[in-house]
Amino acid sequence: MDNNFKMIDVGNKQITKRLAIAKGKILVGKEAFDLIKNKKLPKGDALILAEIAGINGAKLAYQMLTLCHPLGLDMVKIITKLNDDEYAIECFCIASTHAKTGIEMEVLAGVNNALLTIWDLSKMINPNLKIADVELILKTGGKSGVWKNPNYCPDWINDYIPTKPHALKDRNVAIITMSDRASAGIYDDKSGENIKNIMLENGAIICAKEIIPDNPDDIKQSIENIINTYAPHLIICTGGTGVAQRDFTPETLMPMFDKIIPGIGEILRTDGAKFTPLSWSSRAIGGIIGKTLVITLPGNPKAVIEGLSALLPDLLPHLIRIIKGEK
Repeated sequence: MDNNFKMIDVGNKQITKRLAIAKGKILVGKEAFDLIKNKKLPKGDALILAEIAGINGAKLAYQMLTLCHPLGLDMVKIITKLNDDEYAIECFCIASTHAKTGIEMEVLAGVNNALLTIWDLSKMINPNLKIADVELILKTGGKSGVWKNPNYCPDWINDYIPTKPHALKDRNVAIITMSDRASAGIYDDKSGENIKNIMLENGAIICAKEIIPDNPDDIKQSIENIINTYAPHLIICTGGTGVAQRDFTPETLMPMFDKIIPGIGEILRTDGAKFTPLSWSSRAIGGIIGKTLVITLPGNPKAVIEGLSALLPDLLPHLIRIIKGEK
């Protein structure tokens, strides 16, 4: 049966750090503004109560908005500013969480609750109040990354934008795509491109990028040539880890490893299961050849992104440091 309304199912989405900032203002007129500024309103200090109400509003957004997911907020902050030119109180709500969905509605609810509280405290002085310019000005995290309001972007919000990680700064990384069809030019190597982009975002240097058929001899030769030519810190292979007849990557690499690292495959399958139970069919592995760390990822472009998110920013840099004998 189809329903007209439903909450979006975020069960298979990844938990990431989310942050959002919203703003708004209330124009109260000179008489009420002076009383607020001097903390002389009959009902008490409007700014302090607005901050408390704004925090509460952000926390309870899911109770006011029918299709809003309940979220545990890591932090909520309300900032109020006096605008003498407009006889207005400006309000900002900043909140963050680790969740599968964004917190835009929480910060918007926080701003509105703070402004409505000022309205409630000021209406006996001036009934002609106006709330204006309530809008989202920043959100980070999730698939869309960083979004800043194109019409209003004060410099101070840059302090809340996460810096790009450089977990693999100056590390040489080679990428090998094992795919009969990609090597034949039947379709684009999206997985290899995803790996390259993530490596560059993390400060790595791409020393080699190859697309080869799903063939044991080609796989072995490609790995050996790259190690002998570039001695990379890391080789990332994508494709050939499933159970199809032409999936040979694990069988080819296992005899080449000087040491096997079982935890790499384990974390890829465990983390991948958050997105799809088909992750358990993956035979992804990892190991060391000489002083080069070699990991395998599935051939699916989305699975590549999910897999690297499980290995970065901590595990891969740690393994490289240990293999190279660095402190």
